[in-house]
Amino acid sequence: MRILVTGGAGFIGANFLNLLVPRHPEHHFVNLDALTYAANLGSLEAVANRPNYTFERVDLCDFSALRAVFAQHKPDVVVHFAAESHVDRSITGPRAFLRTNVEGTFNLLEACRELWPPGQGLLHHVSTDEVFGSLGATGLFHEETRYDPSSPYSASKASSDHLVRAWHRTFGLPVRVSNCSNNYGPLQFPEKLIPLLILNLLERKPLPVYGQGLNVRDWLYVEDHCEAIWVIINAGQNGRTYNVGGRSEQRNIDVVKKLCLLIAEESGAPEAELVGLVRHVPDRPGHDLRYAIDSSRIEAELGWKPRESFESGLRKTVRWYLANRAWIDSVRTGEYRRWIELNYGSR
Repeated sequence: MRILVTGGAGFIGANFLNLLVPRHPEHHFVNLDALTYAANLGSLEAVANRPNYTFERVDLCDFSALRAVFAQHKPDVVVHFAAESHVDRSITGPRAFLRTNVEGTFNLLEACRELWPPGQGLLHHVSTDEVFGSLGATGLFHEETRYDPSSPYSASKASSDHLVRAWHRTFGLPVRVSNCSNNYGPLQFPEKLIPLLILNLLERKPLPVYGQGLNVRDWLYVEDHCEAIWVIINAGQNGRTYNVGGRSEQRNIDVVKKLCLLIAEESGAPEAELVGLVRHVPDRPGHDLRYAIDSSRIEAELGWKPRESFESGLRKTVRWYLANRAWIDSVRTGEYRRWIELNYGSR
């Protein structure tokens, strides 16, 4: 089987490839990535030289280049991770989110439709719980929850979800969709909450917390998410949506406190000193109060459940960042960006 992975040099895509390329030498994985700021080929060193892995630098918005890759590799399955995904960036610069998440998804759907005869192939579209908007103090998002996006990011992902389902209903394109809760784990770009807090704790920098830190998120360890996607690809139903959550709701302020405790335990730093770094900052516009995923469908129909609790996954994440300072330094200094341009700038 030939599997094309869009956004495979990003956080979730790289974890997906690192997990599955060694495990499945019978399949060939093609990593298609534009190598924007949050992509990092250094995250894929473990699989870069394997015979069942190929990298292609392509922007999904370049339809002719995308078609050429499809013609060359003729994928049987496409796993669509590629997206602009940071809510704060979508507020200050929404145009890039519409371009990548909407136009890029449209191009990908058309490339799949051109390559595959009717009823053949599979596009698995990876989306977010943010498309559902904000929950109150109770309740869960399920697959039939009405869409109510609050930010340019979630609106662009909602748009891409609708495109994928429309191509299935109108053209018969085989698709499956998953909406996941907040991912965390190794290789995450440090603009996101957990890696940002870890690095600030290690450097004794302030820990910014929006408002009072009472916003609630369901946290999903990235490898659990990757396993869920693989299960859906192999056992899911076409046209079906699967919610993927960690059953680990946490208030943001409690995430901060748990990280302070873990860093103190792992590094020997005084916990009180670390907690003293918390700084409450004005809330961002359109900040949803609570997200929580109902994963009953994927658990009942496909037998998937998360292996990691939030506590076990968070400790693994802290230990990874402590043990991989070279990766962190390359991301934060821009060294890996210069390496990308040196090696791929003219391709």
